[in-house]
Amino acid sequence: MSWFEALVLGLVQGLTEFLPISSSAHLRVTAALAGWDDPGAAFTAVTQIGTELAVVLYFAKKIGRILTGWFYSLYKPEWRDNPDARLGWLIIVGTLPIGVLGLLLQDQIDSSFRDLRITATMLIVFGVILWLADTYGKNERTLDHLTVKHGLAFGFAQALALIPGVSRSGGTTSAGRLMGYQRPEAAEYSFLLALPAVFTSGLFKLKDVGGENSPEWGPTILATLVAFGVGYLVIAWLMSYIKKRSFLPFVIYRIVLGLVLFGLIFGGVLDPNAGPAGH
Repeated sequence: MSWFEALVLGLVQGLTEFLPISSSAHLRVTAALAGWDDPGAAFTAVTQIGTELAVVLYFAKKIGRILTGWFYSLYKPEWRDNPDARLGWLIIVGTLPIGVLGLLLQDQIDSSFRDLRITATMLIVFGVILWLADTYGKNERTLDHLTVKHGLAFGFAQALALIPGVSRSGGTTSAGRLMGYQRPEAAEYSFLLALPAVFTSGLFKLKDVGGENSPEWGPTILATLVAFGVGYLVIAWLMSYIKKRSFLPFVIYRIVLGLVLFGLIFGGVLDPNAGPAGH
C-alpha cells in the first residue's frame, strides 16, 4: 500500500464510519474501483481504532461518568441503580454478541464476507431496513429506558456489521429505531457500544499488520490518524443533523451505491473477489 492509498482510505474510513452507509464496504469498494489490492480485514480493524478514539474524545465527559459509575457499582451497592453505571453494564451486555460471533466467524470475515456481491446486497437490504425503522419507529424512548433485552438486540444488530455493507451504526441505529428509541439516543448508544468491540478487534488485528496480506505499519498508522481527525468532524456534524432530520438521504445513497456496484460487477468492470476485472 502506498502512502497515497493510505491517505485516501483513511479519509474514506473517517467519512463513513459513523454514517449509516458501512465504512468497511466503502474501503472495499474504493480499493476495488481504484485497482488497488483489498486493504483487508486487519487494515479495516486497525484504522477503526482511529475513529473510535474520535468517539472517546467527543463523548469524553459521558464516558468518564459511565466508567466512574460502573467502577463504583462493583463494590458500592448504592451505585448499582445509577444511570451511568447501568449504561456501563448494558454496553458490556451489548458487546457479547459481536465478541462471540467475531471469533466464530473469523475465517469468513477475512474471506467470503468480502465478496462485493454480498456487499452490494447488504447495502440495499439494510438501506431498506433503515428506512422502515426510521419511518415507522416511535420517538418515545431514551437511554434511560434501556434494558438487558434491548441491549442484546442492539448487540446482535452490531454483530451484523461483521459483513461489509451492513454498517455498524446503521444496523444498531435501525434496531434502536425499531424499538422506539429517539434518533439521537439510538445513534449515541451505537457509538458507545462500538468502543469495546472495535478496540478489541483492532488490538487483536495489530499482529497482522505488516504481514503477507496486510499493509505495512507506516501507511496503516497514517490512515488511522487521518480517520481519527475526519471521524471527529463527522460525529459532530451527524449528531447535529439527526436532531432535526431523518436518515432518508443515507437510505437513498445506500440503495443507489448497491445498484451501481451490481452493475459494475455484472458488467465485468469489477471482479467481486478482487479489484477491477483483469487485476
